[in-house]
Amino acid sequence: MNLLEHFGIKDVIDILLVAYFLYQTYKLMKISGATALFSGIMSFIFIWILVSQILEMRLLGAILDKFMSFGIIVLIVLFQDEIRRFLSEFGSHGGLKFISKIFAKRETSANKDRSYVMPIVMACMNMAKTKTGALIALKETTSLEPYIETGERINGEVSTRLIENIFFKNSPLHDGAVIIDGDTIVAAGCILPVAQTHNIPRELGLRHRSALGLSQETDAKIIIVSEERGTISVAHKGKFTLDVSGEELQRILSQED
Repeated sequence: MNLLEHFGIKDVIDILLVAYFLYQTYKLMKISGATALFSGIMSFIFIWILVSQILEMRLLGAILDKFMSFGIIVLIVLFQDEIRRFLSEFGSHGGLKFISKIFAKRETSANKDRSYVMPIVMACMNMAKTKTGALIALKETTSLEPYIETGERINGEVSTRLIENIFFKNSPLHDGAVIIDGDTIVAAGCILPVAQTHNIPRELGLRHRSALGLSQETDAKIIIVSEERGTISVAHKGKFTLDVSGEELQRILSQED
């Protein structure tokens, strides 16, 4: 009865925040293929709370306390990429998205009507027909500046012909990724992070792994045109949409998160 009397709105918020944190952590571990490790960590924490706080076993509790102190440092070192990805997710399109909307500048007409989508779709369809490999990243809210710096700055208006010329097989920039921000092709020949998960089908090559890697770290939409199969796929938020048609690609790129 005394416990219920002291249970208030602050405790509800506390429980909800912990639940949200655990859910986001589980999602990142699932993407990284480390769900078994997540389960092991949660089991260890449960045992630690049981021994130290509930049963009050001093000797075993002291030993587990030491493990917890050093374990946190070890986990930060081992999962620094996942932690960075979580903070990026939380800041860009997670829990603080409403704040960015309040303080964000008004969108330009290009961002509102997304008139640049059709030239991209047409270029991808043409390249798919000729089995010309391509990798195109469309910026959403997360900055892609670190990846832009790995390529060559272009800052040209989006056009079907320009995209096709960049990925022409004899072009010096065709092996890298094109990064597009709104109606501007910002850079080409960019290097993207390669996904380390083992859940990717074997028939998907390096372009698909790079697209998935960027989609895990940012909220960008990444288009892949397969050189081997002549198909179009999209990576977004750590997931693939494979073998899309021109209409489906236009719909995916036109949607706002």
